[in-house]
Order: sequence, then structure tokens, then C-alpha cells
Amino acid sequence: MPKMKTISGAKKRFALTGTGKIKRKHAFHSHILTKKSTKRKRNLVKSTLIDESNHKQVLAMLGK
Repeated sequence: MPKMKTISGAKKRFALTGTGKIKRKHAFHSHILTKKSTKRKRNLVKSTLIDESNHKQVLAMLGK
């Protein structure tokens, strides 16, 4: 059986933590920032964890 390939886009977007959770970055922080409030932009900078419903899919994309 051939090796399972990782999806290279997922490699760049997700990171595994030491406890096995998956970190992600927020969207909507790359352009059109003038109409967004400072508080909103500041909160978009912080990374967060993916939702539990997507955990299995993202692990498959990462080849885990």
C-alpha cells in the first residue's frame, strides 16, 4: 500500500500542540483592515484551536 500524502496547504495552516490539539490562525486579517475596529484586528492576530468537529478531517489532511 502506498504512503499517505499530506496536503501541503494543511501543513502550512495547522500546527499540532504537545497535547494533540490542532492550532489555527484566524481569517480576515490580511486586507480591508480600515473598516475593522482595532479590537477586532487585535483579536484576529491570536491563534486558536480548531473545532472538535473538524479534528478528524484535519488530522487526515496532515497524514496523522
